[in-house]
Amino acid sequence: MKSSTTQTLSKVAEVTLFFWIIKIIATTLGETTGDFIAQTLNLGYIVGILVTGALLAVLLFAQIRAKKYHPALFWAAIVGTTTAGTEISDFMDRTLNVGYFGGSIVLGLGLAVTLFIWHRREGHLKVENIARKDVEILFWTAVLFSNSLGTAFGDWMVDGLGLSFLGGALVCTAVIAAVMAAHYTKVLNDVAVFWIAFVFTRPFGATFGDLLTKPAAHGGMDLGTYNASAVCLVLIAGFVALNMRQRRVP
Repeated sequence: MKSSTTQTLSKVAEVTLFFWIIKIIATTLGETTGDFIAQTLNLGYIVGILVTGALLAVLLFAQIRAKKYHPALFWAAIVGTTTAGTEISDFMDRTLNVGYFGGSIVLGLGLAVTLFIWHRREGHLKVENIARKDVEILFWTAVLFSNSLGTAFGDWMVDGLGLSFLGGALVCTAVIAAVMAAHYTKVLNDVAVFWIAFVFTRPFGATFGDLLTKPAAHGGMDLGTYNASAVCLVLIAGFVALNMRQRRVP
């Protein structure tokens, strides 16, 4: 358990069960909202990137300028990266014709380079006690690459490998379970577990988002992007409120 002083200094949410629950719902919301903008509103992926990118820039500007951790702002920024990540992945596949597999490689390289620079500068990749702006910028860059990579990889499992949306979610669940087992058996350290889980909770949430929104003929539940986004938004708001109450942030 971290001390209250450590929690106050850090600009990043404490990594607990709450963190992963909200993260998964946030990735689902990012998928459904991104599809709502690009597909339901028929604005296209270029406009979608511009809209979500502008919103993300505003959220990250506010988050990085903040003097302390604000749960609502932090999770709004996470949702912003998942929404923008959805648009980036789809733009690379459907507009640039790179394909989801090719996009996964490009985004994976971007994440690797970001983490390499971070480790070279700081000597570690720990997400605890992130308070300096330069480190926080590296953190959010890694988060954006991670969420974009997770989207592309999840879509590749469905479109490239021919898995159902539920099948893709089950594969991601198996990977996350294996990572947790490796953590408890000390095969992987906390940092490796965090970043692998962070990447793979994104396709889990993305495929679950597709399961909620896609037509029944395509293996989905046909809730629609608007209804699915509204449900996810209410869930996130509820869990963030509980998180704020738990931490007693003024």
